[in-house]
Amino acid sequence: MLERVRIQLGDFSVDQELAALRASSRRMGGIATFIGCARDFSEGREVSEISFDAYGSMALAEMHILRNHAIEQFGLLDARIVHRIGVIGAGEQIVFIAAGAEHRAPALQACQWLIDELKQRVPIWKKELTPQGDAWVTPHP
Repeated sequence: MLERVRIQLGDFSVDQELAALRASSRRMGGIATFIGCARDFSEGREVSEISFDAYGSMALAEMHILRNHAIEQFGLLDARIVHRIGVIGAGEQIVFIAAGAEHRAPALQACQWLIDELKQRVPIWKKELTPQGDAWVTPHP
């Protein structure tokens, strides 16, 4: 069984993640998801790949805190957070967030809150690899 909160090198399956989320409760009436993908263009430059690095144990611990807080704050039935590290090509998936609740409103609110907080609080860094050279990306909401 896939862990609800993970940092991993390889890609993830949206279908598997959603099936696992739905299997956690039959009371789930609303599921909101966010899938972040690597763009091929940023800040006026072509981007071929993005390299992600994380402070593994600290990042994972903070992701668990975020999940638990979202469940409590928004009354979720379950939530999943998956973030990839390593070199990711343009067009590939980077991050998956899913929030499941009895109704759509808390699921949607929690999903947005989770991605916003993840970007601000979790020690994951990204470097864009471009024909003009590599550039670390400053976090932004």
